[in-house]
Amino acid sequence: MHESESQDNAEFAATVRQWLEDNLTGEFAELRGKGGPGSEHEFFEQRLAWDRHLAAAGWTCIGWPTEHGGRGANMDQRVIFHEEYAKANAPARVNHLGEELLGPTLIAFGTEEQKKRFLPGIRDVTELWAQGYSEPGAGSDLANVSTTARLVGDKWVINGQKVWTSLAHVAQWAFVVARTEPGSTRHHGLSFLLVPLDQPGVTVRPIQQLTGTSEFNEVFFDDAVTDADLVVGAPGDGWKVAMGLLTFERGVSTLGQQIGFARELDGVVEIARATGAFDDASIRERIARARIGLRVMRAHALRTLGDADPGQASVAKLLWANWHRDLGELAMDVQGASSLIGPDHDHAGNPSDITDPEHLELAEWQRLFLFTRADTIYGGSNEVQRNIIAERVLGLPREARP
Repeated sequence: MHESESQDNAEFAATVRQWLEDNLTGEFAELRGKGGPGSEHEFFEQRLAWDRHLAAAGWTCIGWPTEHGGRGANMDQRVIFHEEYAKANAPARVNHLGEELLGPTLIAFGTEEQKKRFLPGIRDVTELWAQGYSEPGAGSDLANVSTTARLVGDKWVINGQKVWTSLAHVAQWAFVVARTEPGSTRHHGLSFLLVPLDQPGVTVRPIQQLTGTSEFNEVFFDDAVTDADLVVGAPGDGWKVAMGLLTFERGVSTLGQQIGFARELDGVVEIARATGAFDDASIRERIARARIGLRVMRAHALRTLGDADPGQASVAKLLWANWHRDLGELAMDVQGASSLIGPDHDHAGNPSDITDPEHLELAEWQRLFLFTRADTIYGGSNEVQRNIIAERVLGLPREARP
């Protein structure tokens, strides 16, 4: 890096840091550390207001080209922003799917009309998006989707079911992969559709998780419709678009995620010292391995920034998902038997119905342990990631499929 670039980056970091310090105050002060996976229910309306506050100051979509409303930030600046945001313990964003996934996909594959229609709402956080990929019979196997869409006049008519649809209960739109060519199989005949969720043909049903919250949902399409021109890319070209979107999923924001992981690890170490678990050599070894794992994740992320190779994205997913799951287990072990004590009374001292999410107030580390069980599944399970690495990177024979 040239000295002038280094100076520019330092000034940019100082600008981000100062803005966050000045603005995470007043009504937004209580949002520090709130939200995120497993805690998406926390302060949702307030975090939505915070995201819109960011947008008004030009701090959303910073990596988008300026002609599409972004700041045109380079890769270094995007990394800096995400890391400074995480260091400030700023709240989890509510618009990740729109800003980090759909927006770049529309810029790459969408028509000019689609860009004009949808990019401003994503940038200003006035329209939220959900991802309609997984299905009951096609969780991580996107090419096996059975949701159909047929073109009737000037509308696509959609029938089928999606599942594990994060934040569909608060989103106005979903990007949906559907089969538009009857008789097609696997990745052939799929289309990438933009579908409004607020219509009679759409039913959103929350799924309660182990943590007692419901941040993802089942979504049923029963003759739901969307306009004929709201297909991204050509009809039947949905696989290409969907794969393009997935290359954006594991980008620079993962570096901010790792700072959050480091904060969680520091908390586990504090507990280990307080409980005396740190005196156990096996616990110290696991903590040391966790520290090393964080450094490996960061090195891999920095080395592969901007790399569209799906194998690199799969390696990154395996690294952080397994690391985070192991941290949840470590958090329980350093607490010993007390980690097993769950909530059994409400604030008034009365027995709680632990099947009621409003009464299930898990401790931070219990929530971490329970939710990280899902880290190795969502966004592509461990098994699928290993298949991608084996088949697309190492050139091994494809797994037998029916």
